[in-house]
Amino acid sequence: MKRKPYMLATDLDGTLVGDKEGLHSLLRYYEDSHYDVALVYITGRHLVSALSLIRAEGLPMPDVLISDVGTVIYTTEWLVEDKEWTKKMQADWQPELVVELGSSIPALARQPLPDNRRISFTTQSDEAVVSQLEKALIEDNISHKLIFSSNRDVDILPASSGKGQALAYVMDKYAYPDVNVLVAGDSGNDVEMLSLGHPSVIVGNAQAELASMEPHPRLYRAAKDCAGGIQEAWIHFYGE
Repeated sequence: MKRKPYMLATDLDGTLVGDKEGLHSLLRYYEDSHYDVALVYITGRHLVSALSLIRAEGLPMPDVLISDVGTVIYTTEWLVEDKEWTKKMQADWQPELVVELGSSIPALARQPLPDNRRISFTTQSDEAVVSQLEKALIEDNISHKLIFSSNRDVDILPASSGKGQALAYVMDKYAYPDVNVLVAGDSGNDVEMLSLGHPSVIVGNAQAELASMEPHPRLYRAAKDCAGGIQEAWIHFYGE
């Protein structure tokens, strides 16, 4: 990966995945071009779910997989967990207390997950409930990061995690020096990584919550959906 001068760092659902024709066009575009592109998938899914999606959609295996909204990083073709990042995530993380507080709010339904690297709930488009949970976490001095996305998903993460923090770590540790990167996303949990200052794209089918992001010369709003929007933005930033 350190030898690849280009990088696509992309969310999966609703971004890279969601339009089969656009996806096939993007993959053919990379295959036929001179670009040597490192692939970094950044998803809210856990490992097993992400691998299931990769197989189902026929996606190439990534050089790096960032899962669980940035709380876990896997590298190499064997998907070896980055223990340094995992150790950082575990510091001051109190998932049992997060579960206790969230479960006390009837309007939040806990999502079943294979571990407690993150704690996730769903709600029915009720931002007041999300504010109630955030207030309770702060009042109890529970270190955390709360991300509300797609008008339903509530993710409680370790304070130093998130897609943006994880991507910055990966670029510093694993990427080609001064790599030419394109960051792609479609929902609220992508805001951090879209705000890092790298060339970035909000795909055409993005959730309304991204409409409020401040304009920036390196933030491109694609007309096309999903992978088609990624290809549109790649040509915008890197030509051909």
